[in-house]
Amino acid sequence: MRLRHVSGETVHLGYCTNVHPAEDLAGILAQLDTYAVPVREALGADLLGLGLWLAAPVAAELAADATARGRLRAELAARGLEVVTLNGFPYAAFQAPVVKGEVYHPDWTTTRRLAYTLDLARVLADLLPDDAARGSISTLPLAWRRPWDADRADVARRRLDELAAGLAAVERDTGRPVRVAFEPEPGCLVESSRQAAALLSGVDTDRLGVCVDLAHLACAWEEPAEALARLRAAGLPVVKVQVSAALEAADPAGSADALRRWVERRFLHQTRAAGCAGAADPADPAYAADDLDAALDAELPGRWRVHYHVPLHAPPEEPLASTLPVLRAALAALFTGPEAGCDHLDVETYTWGVLPEARRPRTDAELAAGIAAELAFARDELVALGLTPAGGSKPAGAPAVREQREPRGGVERSEVPA
Repeated sequence: MRLRHVSGETVHLGYCTNVHPAEDLAGILAQLDTYAVPVREALGADLLGLGLWLAAPVAAELAADATARGRLRAELAARGLEVVTLNGFPYAAFQAPVVKGEVYHPDWTTTRRLAYTLDLARVLADLLPDDAARGSISTLPLAWRRPWDADRADVARRRLDELAAGLAAVERDTGRPVRVAFEPEPGCLVESSRQAAALLSGVDTDRLGVCVDLAHLACAWEEPAEALARLRAAGLPVVKVQVSAALEAADPAGSADALRRWVERRFLHQTRAAGCAGAADPADPAYAADDLDAALDAELPGRWRVHYHVPLHAPPEEPLASTLPVLRAALAALFTGPEAGCDHLDVETYTWGVLPEARRPRTDAELAAGIAAELAFARDELVALGLTPAGGSKPAGAPAVREQREPRGGVERSEVPA
């Protein structure tokens, strides 16, 4: 979907397809029909944006084959879909039975990460709509925090210089600019805006910047306006925003039984207690754990936020909550000024398949309905901030999706206009 900021700038809103497991071209095309088209139709939108996830093998295949890229672009257009951004964080197998720390490999000390990201840039340059100002690719924030030393830091910086040069070459060859956005994440070398300002200083900010994931921002216990101001002061552009919400527990000891229902084996759910706010090391074990079960065992003190992307429109069961207040504060800081703070937004709830059983979609149709409800929720939040529908998105006359607790798929079909 496209929206117009008061400045006249187009803001692209879509959903990230890393929620789907397909890792070859045939599977990707199939998922467009299974999920993306029903989502678009449920929203009453003529045009739906996808934050496409391409695993490394299919990215390499497409980067080497102009005919295949042309086919993918045509297949997207035929379904009323467009792509301005790619998720280049997971390298492969993101919906495998167990992912955990593997998602952080290969990291930015390796040539494999560089090659993958430049493959994505070549693909994206050909997928971009003709009227899109630029493309964006989100990626991991250098590496997991351990191991790290001066030698690894030097290698990573050389990779970033090579990345900027490669992106410049893509623009020279295609005429389409593509920027790469490093996404601070709990447990990684870059977890907070302070660490981003320190460790990404001196990069080529015409080509490189930051992806602000609003669930990650909440887990770092950062105040959104201050974090965004810190990035601006460091000269780091916000290239992309992941519109997401994390799990929150005001009383973890009293909520232990409810929290244990969210423990699962596929993804890491880094947990941060409120004491990490403003800390030089947000991962200090005094108030941090690298997974939810470890946090429960450690009995971290104070309020918790858990890196668990929860459906935006369907709050967790009490006594748990989500970090929607942080999301709303961040969107307000980004979009109530005279210029849009970012023009690429992705709803990124990749955890539908590992939600507690009672909240998990049972069918493809229920998953599509849940994704549509999240997008409607995000759209309505942006419209409330003064953005207006544009470019084929037509929420006018469509009822806002109410916040509710429908467990299966997170939405009743009647709540999203068909």
